[in-house]
Order: sequence, then C-alpha cells, then structure tokens
Amino acid sequence: MSTQNRAEAVIDLNAIEANIKLLMAKSGKPALAVVKADAYGHGLIPVAQRALKAGATWLGVALLDEAIALRESGINAPILAWLTPITDDFSSALENEIDIAIPSIAHLEVLLEAAEKNKKVPRIHLEVDTGMSRGGALLEWDELIHKARTAEKNGSLKVIGIWSHFARADEPGHEFNLQQRETFERAVASARSLGINPEVVHLSNSAATINDSDSHFDLIRLGIAMYGLSPDIKTMGGSRELGLIPALTLRARLHLVKDVPAGSKVGYGGTAETKVDTKLGIVAMGYADGVPRNATSEVGVLVGNKMSPIIGRVSMDQFVVDLGKESQARAGDWAFLFGSLIGNDKGDSYTSDNCYTADSWATACGTINYEIVTRIGPRVKRIYID
Repeated sequence: MSTQNRAEAVIDLNAIEANIKLLMAKSGKPALAVVKADAYGHGLIPVAQRALKAGATWLGVALLDEAIALRESGINAPILAWLTPITDDFSSALENEIDIAIPSIAHLEVLLEAAEKNKKVPRIHLEVDTGMSRGGALLEWDELIHKARTAEKNGSLKVIGIWSHFARADEPGHEFNLQQRETFERAVASARSLGINPEVVHLSNSAATINDSDSHFDLIRLGIAMYGLSPDIKTMGGSRELGLIPALTLRARLHLVKDVPAGSKVGYGGTAETKVDTKLGIVAMGYADGVPRNATSEVGVLVGNKMSPIIGRVSMDQFVVDLGKESQARAGDWAFLFGSLIGNDKGDSYTSDNCYTADSWATACGTINYEIVTRIGPRVKRIYID
C-alpha cells in the first residue's frame, strides 16, 4: 500500500550545481562547499555529492559527526570540520582523514595527544579571530603558530590551511570588512615568517565571494549562495539580482478545506477572525516541521496559482490559510509555502514566480532565510530532482 507524503521539501540538485559553477566562474577560485546542518536543510549526502560533481574540491561542515557521515557515504574529497570541542573523539577524525580547525592552544594540544596515541599525522587549519570574537585564536595567536610550527617540524602535524570568518561581509563596502581582511593578512604573514606554508588560505564566505574579490585568496567558501539564496536581500538584493536559483521548494497537503462564516475565530487564542464568509484551508505542517510559530499573514501558501495568507497562529502540526470564498481547492491538494518548482500529482511541473519565497517568510517572521531553510524538520520528506 503506497502512501502520499504529507509534506515535502523538493530539492533541485541542478540548481545547486548551477549556483556553484556560477560563483566559481565569477571568482576564478576553487570552492569549499559548506554542507553543515544537513546542507542547510537540503540533505547532507545528496548535496555534497552534487557539489563535488559541480566542481567544488572541498567540503566544509561544523560538526565532526557530519564529516564522518560524509566519509561513510564514500566521499573521499578533503573535508574541514570547524566546530569540534576538545571533548570530541579526535581519534575518529584522524582515522577518517578529516581536517580539523584549530582555534586555540588547548585544541592543538588535545589533537596532538590523539595523534600520538593513534600514530597519525593530523591535517589542521589554524583559525584566527579577525574581529568576530566568536571562533579562532586572538591574543594567543602568536603562541599558537609557534607551537604549530614546532609540531610540524617534528612531523607531528601538517598545517593545511589558515582561515577566518567575516562578520559583516553581507554589508558591501563596510569598513569593518577591510579591517578584518588586513588583520587576517597580518596573521597569515606572521605564520609564514615562521616557516608555515599552508596549502590554502581562506576567508571568503558567500557574501565576500560575491562582493569582495580581494578576499578570495586561495579558496572560496560557498554557503547560503550555493543553495540559491541571497546572504542579505536588503544590502545585496535577492536571488534573481544575484543570478542565483533557489534550490528548495517546500510544500504540504491541505488536510481540510471548509467554509466558514464571517466572524469565525481562528486558531489558538482566537487571535484572528474572518471578516467575510470565506473558505479556509488547513495545511498539514506546523512548527514541529520548522514552520515558525510567529509567522503572520504577510506570508502563506500558493494553492491553485492563488496566494493565500496565514490566518491565526501556527500550531505544532498544522496552520490555517484563508483560501477565499471562490477557491476551488480541495483536501489533498498541495499547498506551496515557498519555492519555484510547482507541480501536481499528475507529474506536471512548472516554474512559478507567483509564490512566496524563503526571503518573504524570513521577513514576516523577523529572521533570515538561513533559518527558514535549516529549521525544516526531519518529518518533512526530502525529494530530489535531478
């Protein structure tokens, strides 16, 4: 007995490939594809495989578990993991030949202990804090590079990279970007003066890849842009202006369609009320699936080529939209929350500009498109278009 999916995230792998190729061509640099957080909600393994096919030569993740999952899938490309607490199992990182970011002397010492125990030579990327005050070595940078150089001369490790991260690259022309780049260049120069010669020096995230060619160095790191979304629609424009193709379409079934009279209260707390006789649609997806509870009537769904706004509060497993009195929608129809790949159960698929976007959802919820796509929960089936 076959069952149709209640909710789906439809991922266009061709769009991801096109975005990567576009950004690599514009920069003229090799790319590290960032696939952390289940590839920003798009699916770790399928996206990583397609990114490498598109020409990316590196993969980047936050967690060691993510890197190991990539190795277990058969991926042999270089992988950098950059959020590895000193309590992590570095033995597994060494066994799987995963590059580790080193933001402190403590991290370096723990990794060297694991390396000695396992008779392995770790591959590291020294992380310098250039002004974000989040990751990387700051006051201990000089001591860190001295210790790293001593260990490298002893054959105990190999410095593969030196890197840092921008705080405001999505604000083109902001003076802090120049300050960070100059701080980074000084840090790299200090390391080189000791005899450290990394294979790759990297600083650019998606925004800097698009905005700042002086920050490209040896390797660009592609995050949100490779998924077809803008780093910031206010300062950089949307996907279309940047030539990017959004890769993810989010849709769910209409669980119920019902006529209601004017004056009907809707949802928990009765915070909304119908102003006229209308038809409501109950969408089978809620905040347990990643739909923000604070979503307002500024967004909704596309049903039958008509945009229908949310009415009332989003519940755990469902939310209500105002379809309008004349709607021909029926229970079981697809309701598209955002995306451009619109289709039906007959197999028809077409691209629509008449739909909400991850950006419009982000604006309505007071957040950013990164959060909208990465918060899509595991109950939502991932479907891949190739």
